[in-house]
Amino acid sequence: MKKSIVISVVIMFLYSTSNAQQSSPDIKDIKQTVKKGWIFGPLPAIGYTSDQGFQYGIMTDLFYFGDGTKYPQYIHKFNFEISKYTKGSGVYHMFYDSKYLLGKIRTTFDLSYLTDRMLDFYGFNGYATNYDSNMANWYYKIDRTLFRITADFQGKLAKNFGWALGVGYYDYNIKKADRPISASNTSLYEVLQSYWVINPSEANGGRIYEFKAGIVHDTRNFEPDPTKGFYTEAIVTAAPRTGFSNRGYSRISFIHRGYLPVIGEKLTFAYRLGYQDKISGHIPFYALQNLTTLFYRQITSEGLGGINSIRGVLRNRVVGDGIFWSNFELRYRFCNFNFLGQDWYLVTNPFIDAGRVINYYKEPVAVMTLLPLPEYYDELKDSIHWSAGIGFKAIMNKNFVISFEFGKPFNRQDGTNGMNIGLNYIF
Repeated sequence: MKKSIVISVVIMFLYSTSNAQQSSPDIKDIKQTVKKGWIFGPLPAIGYTSDQGFQYGIMTDLFYFGDGTKYPQYIHKFNFEISKYTKGSGVYHMFYDSKYLLGKIRTTFDLSYLTDRMLDFYGFNGYATNYDSNMANWYYKIDRTLFRITADFQGKLAKNFGWALGVGYYDYNIKKADRPISASNTSLYEVLQSYWVINPSEANGGRIYEFKAGIVHDTRNFEPDPTKGFYTEAIVTAAPRTGFSNRGYSRISFIHRGYLPVIGEKLTFAYRLGYQDKISGHIPFYALQNLTTLFYRQITSEGLGGINSIRGVLRNRVVGDGIFWSNFELRYRFCNFNFLGQDWYLVTNPFIDAGRVINYYKEPVAVMTLLPLPEYYDELKDSIHWSAGIGFKAIMNKNFVISFEFGKPFNRQDGTNGMNIGLNYIF
C-alpha cells in the first residue's frame, strides 16, 4: 500500500505542538473568524512508494464562502490534483461540489485521468485467491489507465429526505504490468486469463456508461466533520451493454453512517455499514472494485481493501459481485490553533474495519470450460477480513481535512500494514 510523506503535514504538526492551545473547549465553542470570498490551501504532493517511485506535484481544495453568512458551509468547492510518479503513474483530477449552483439541486462533478503502472490485483472473492508474500511484486500487479467523468445531482423530497440521479463514463485500458526482462512471463492476471476466469473479451479493459438513481436521508449537523446525525443512501446503478467487453449489468448499493456524540462535540463515535451487490447481468472484472458513491472523498472510490474501506488491508484484496463492509472509529478533537492566518484543530481517530465477499464473482465461460482451476484458487471461499489502526487529522476552517491513517490487518493473507496520507475522512 502507499507509503508517503507530505512535507506540509509535518511542518504543521511541529508548529502546532509548540504554539497551539493545549486545553481546548468543545469545537462549537472555539472562536473562529468567519471566512468570506475564496479560500484555498495548496499543498505539495510529495511522496514515495516502492511500486511507483517518488511522487511530485500539487493538490489543493478551493472554497468559496461568499459574504460569509453561510460559513462554515461553503457555496462552491473545487479540488484539484496534478501529480506524477517517477515510474510513470500519474493523477490528473478535478472535483466540484455545490448545493447552490442549480438552485436547490446539489451538483457534484468529477473529471479524472488516472494512470497506474502497478495497480494491485489479487484476483477475486477475497480469500478464494491465495496471497503469497514471497511472490515477486509484479505478480500481483496490472497496468491500468482510467479516464472518468461523473456528474451527480441531489434534490429534496421532504425534510432530511432527498432524491439522487447520476451518470458516469469510464474508459479502462488494461495490460500486464512491466517486469524485469529476466522474470517469468506470467502474473496472476495472465494466469486467470489462461483459465478463462478473466474473459479474453474484457482482459484489456473497455468502456462503461453508468446511470444512478436513489434516495438519501441526511441529518448530519456538518458534512465535512459531523459530530451528530445519520446519513443513509440507497442507490441502484445500471450499465447498458457496450460491446463484448461490457455485457451490461445492474447493482444496488446501500450505505448507512452514524455519528453519535460521546462527550459534546469533542468525542464522537462514528460508524459506517456498507452493502453492494449485483442485481443482474455480468460486471466486467475491471469494474468489480468500484464502490458506488455520490461524493468522491478520495481520488478513487474502490475496494475493499485500502484507503476507502478496510484500512491496512492490501488495496483491492476483497473483490466480488457482492460485498459488505463496516468501519467503527472514535473521533477525538483537540488542540485548536491559528496557522498561516487560518483556523485549525486536530483530530485523532482509532478505528477497526471489517468486510467480506457475500456474492462470489464467476465468469460464466470459465464455469463451462473443462480446464481445472488453479489449486490456489477456491472459487467459493471467503471470510471476514479485519483490520485496526489509528488516524490523525488536521482540519482547516472546518472544511479542509488533511488525513494520515495507519492500519494493520489481522490476517497475513491481507498483507502486513498500510499507511496513507491524503484529504478528507473516508466517511
